[in-house]
Amino acid sequence: MPAILIQAPVSVRSAGNKPKSIDEFIGHAGSKTGAVSIARMRSPGGWSEPGQTPEFDEYTVVFKGHLRVKTRTGAIDVKAGQAVIVPKGEWVQYSTPAPEGAEYMAVCLPAFGPDIVHRDAEESTSSVERKA
Repeated sequence: MPAILIQAPVSVRSAGNKPKSIDEFIGHAGSKTGAVSIARMRSPGGWSEPGQTPEFDEYTVVFKGHLRVKTRTGAIDVKAGQAVIVPKGEWVQYSTPAPEGAEYMAVCLPAFGPDIVHRDAEESTSSVERKA
């Protein structure tokens, strides 16, 4: 397969109590591939999403602010310059409780998909719009 240039990310609608910016560069929406997804996330302060039990491993690197990662065994506050790995099959809930919110990169193996995220609530990330 030849190299593929991704001209621009695809904006993906998020689940949660407040709007959150998800720009997927690689994945089902961004590159039309399913092996991995790579997306930039920007969450406002006070944002939280429903819990989920995904069928993918998720690797997250926080660039600004902090991200709270709640699992059945406790909560981890991941601050700027830190990362967290959540293995597939583990229940997890993400939030940004601090006023400054957070900016971070999420990598999912295999790629994120609404059919394999298994959210606790009936919310999905199905709306897709190409960025200019």
